[in-house]
Amino acid sequence: METKVTAVNGHGHLTIGGLDTVALASKYGTPLYVMDEDAIRANCRALKNSMDAHYHKKGLVLYASKAFCCKRMYRILNEEGLGADVVSGGELYTALQAGFPAERIYFHGNNKTADELTMALESGVGRIVVDNIAELELLGALAKAAGKTASVLFRIKPGIDAHTHNFIRTGQIDSKFGFALETGEALQAVAAALKTPGIRVAGIHCHIGSQIFDIDPFCHAAEVMLGFAQQVRAELGYTIEELNLGGGFGIRYVAQDDPKALESYMEAVSKVVLGFCETNSFPVPFICIEPGRSIVGDTGITLYTIGSVKTIPGYRTYVSIDGGMTDNPRYALYQSAYEAVVANKAAQQKDFTATIAGRCCESGDLIQENTQLQTPVVGDILAVLSTGAYNYSMASNYNRVPRLPVVMVRGGEDSLAVRRETYEDLVRNDV
Repeated sequence: METKVTAVNGHGHLTIGGLDTVALASKYGTPLYVMDEDAIRANCRALKNSMDAHYHKKGLVLYASKAFCCKRMYRILNEEGLGADVVSGGELYTALQAGFPAERIYFHGNNKTADELTMALESGVGRIVVDNIAELELLGALAKAAGKTASVLFRIKPGIDAHTHNFIRTGQIDSKFGFALETGEALQAVAAALKTPGIRVAGIHCHIGSQIFDIDPFCHAAEVMLGFAQQVRAELGYTIEELNLGGGFGIRYVAQDDPKALESYMEAVSKVVLGFCETNSFPVPFICIEPGRSIVGDTGITLYTIGSVKTIPGYRTYVSIDGGMTDNPRYALYQSAYEAVVANKAAQQKDFTATIAGRCCESGDLIQENTQLQTPVVGDILAVLSTGAYNYSMASNYNRVPRLPVVMVRGGEDSLAVRRETYEDLVRNDV
């Protein structure tokens, strides 16, 4: 049962960051998110050190906030010297409230509102990643009216098949994100921006998808993007200064997943970038990447209490927990695979086949089907592993279920990062 952050102690209980998960469940209640802050920081440092080594300190690791976002997370990122990408006014506001430096924030999104763009201009974010011509025109008008200059990147669709789930594939031409290369749309957008008052073209950006294990798609994307930068220089006389290659690096959810070390992505892609620039006499751009899941995904777990074990002879056994799709909708959305363990029986053999069912009034409220567990009984603590990304951030109040707290573990000590919602919180905005 040992993973990057979990182990089994002398009592046969699952631990995270050295702390007993059964004790954490007793102290904070369930359901409960628990994250290993030391592991988060280690991932940040590994990426930053690799970026510095392979790009001679001419690059920036931007954390993709959508994976997991709260004020504590932004404080960690700031202390570790990372930047942040945000995709909404809410994420931007959270970062600013945490004291995160605006100049290290990159603002993404395919349909930013005028209010959000104004907020970005007023706060002085480092880059605004433009998604479409309408946004470019709106941003130019807002910047001009405010007497400011917006430094922008253009989100480009490089036409790369990332071999991942359709819902999280973003680099192909038929995507709601960004400008297409094939139609000439991307080049036209850069040309328009170069003539737009209040706009400074800083660079280009791409993101080909999520939970990708192959390195080749990232290398191919870098080649395509640099080819476009070369075209911009040749046809528009403008040299792109910054290349943002996005994120999407895969993590281990179950045993058959085989993610590469984070540093290996950086090394392979940097060879492509540096080689292209040398061969084509193109100035090496400032490089950014945007990992999210790979920083937090396998550093977190979710703890539940088992409320019932229901066997339907000839069909299946449902193990029902006190959480579900409200705190982890990813199985309902993508049929995402997870490993689960009965935390108070972690040292025992997994000899029981079960479907883990949530508490919502919805047949699709499942966490896993036909998964192996230690034999469960009512009152056991169930842990689902690798839930640090896209669980808290995608949580909902469906059925008016309060959202979970987040506990961080660091140096063998636990502390609350996000409080548990109350019923009073649920009705706070009702009128």
